[in-house]
Order: sequence, then C-alpha cells, then structure tokens
Amino acid sequence: MAEVGNDIQRTGLVTQLIRFVLVGGFCALVDFGVYSLLLQLGVWVHLAKAVSFVIGTTTAYFLNKRFTFTDAKSRGAGQAGSFALLYTVTFFVNVGTNALMLTLLPDFRFEHAVAWVIAQGLATVINFVLLRTVVFR
Repeated sequence: MAEVGNDIQRTGLVTQLIRFVLVGGFCALVDFGVYSLLLQLGVWVHLAKAVSFVIGTTTAYFLNKRFTFTDAKSRGAGQAGSFALLYTVTFFVNVGTNALMLTLLPDFRFEHAVAWVIAQGLATVINFVLLRTVVFR
C-alpha cells in the first residue's frame, strides 16, 4: 500500500515539474522579451534585467498559483509574502549572476543572451525547490 502512495507522490511531483517548466518557459519568454526590448531602447543593462525579472516574476506567481501548484492550500497574504521573500532572494541571485556572467564572459554577439540563460537557470532551480517545499506546500 505504501508503494501506491509513493507512486502517487511521484506522479504529482512529475506533473508539477512539467507544469512548472511550461509556465516557467512562458515566463522566461516574457522576461527575455522585456529584457531584449529594454536593451534595444538603450536602457542600462542592469536596470533592464531588474525590470524584466519583476515582470516575469509577477507573471510566474499568478500562473504557478493557478496551474502548477493547484493542490496547495491557499494561505492568503502569508503565501504571497513567502513568494515575495523567495523572489526577492532570487532577484538578487538572478541579477547578480547576470552581472557576474557579463563580467566573466568574453565580448561576443550573444553575450547578453548567454548571461541571461545562466542567471535564469540558477534562479529556476532555486525557485522550484522552494516553491514546492515552502510557498505552495
């Protein structure tokens, strides 16, 4: 009987992970689109990254709450506060990693895109683990 329970838990985790990746992919497109647009408009690279992160994050909160972690009990303001705290931390991880990569990477055509992907990847891993275990548990 415990084996059936473990299978159900694994299935739930896989379903959440798939939904998280799909929602995250969409939000990453929003983030990267805003980032690229702001860079094209001549906005300072670190401000562009910060603004795009906030817009992508806001989109992620509502879509993850609605589609990814649907079985989580709504805890109202506490849940939103936990999400805000998590994303404040990952904001600094994301923007800091982006800045670090722009310092370490050589100058080349896709330098900003590569830095963005590395920063986004790190933040994504942190976010999934903490969203699943803390915010939307």
